[in-house]
Amino acid sequence: MIKVILSFFIYAFMGWSMEVICKLIETKRFINRGFLLGPICPIYGYGVLGIVFLIGQDSKDVLTVFLKSILICSILEYATSYFMEKIFHARWWDYSRRKYNINGRICLETMIPFGILGTFVIYFLHPLVMRLIGYISPKIQLIIAIFFLVLYFLDNVLTYFVLNKIKKEIQFENKDNTEIIRERVLLWLNHHSYLYKRIKDAYPNFQIALRELKEEIRVKKEKRKSF
Repeated sequence: MIKVILSFFIYAFMGWSMEVICKLIETKRFINRGFLLGPICPIYGYGVLGIVFLIGQDSKDVLTVFLKSILICSILEYATSYFMEKIFHARWWDYSRRKYNINGRICLETMIPFGILGTFVIYFLHPLVMRLIGYISPKIQLIIAIFFLVLYFLDNVLTYFVLNKIKKEIQFENKDNTEIIRERVLLWLNHHSYLYKRIKDAYPNFQIALRELKEEIRVKKEKRKSF
């Protein structure tokens, strides 16, 4: 069970890294992707574990692994998008402008890569991750697992709390709102969090970055009003 927990965080971090790199290539700037404040995308952790547990014992046929990976990831992505939108009235991603999409929540363009990644996970990545985790003593594994579980729990609580606050104040558009949501969360923390204010005082450069972020949001608002 401890190895499962550790592998979840490894895959969640890998998924976050992949999202950030893809956006960096696309927009030429860093965008902290994901639902939580920390550098993880839990949907990737759950997706990989779902693939491992549901396909791992039946991996003789590559095509079957590929198709099952697509099915598992598509169901998870659609369900996550649906329930997050119902809860927070916002979308973290939207594929409406891409071909062969279903309600903008999943599309063929992402399903195929997920199938390839799932196949890669079953035959190469997961065995390697399990081997690497095995090099760590059980006691250290337990300490690391507890540490990340506590951080994960606190991140979830804080994120849900802030999102529930800001969803009453603003209306998100029916599109990919990831960057806008993160900006709003950071601004809310800036105005309401004592810890956040202490960080600002300790790091002057952070204050400059925050002012630039506020100015960017102000410009975006003015542009939307003009349209």
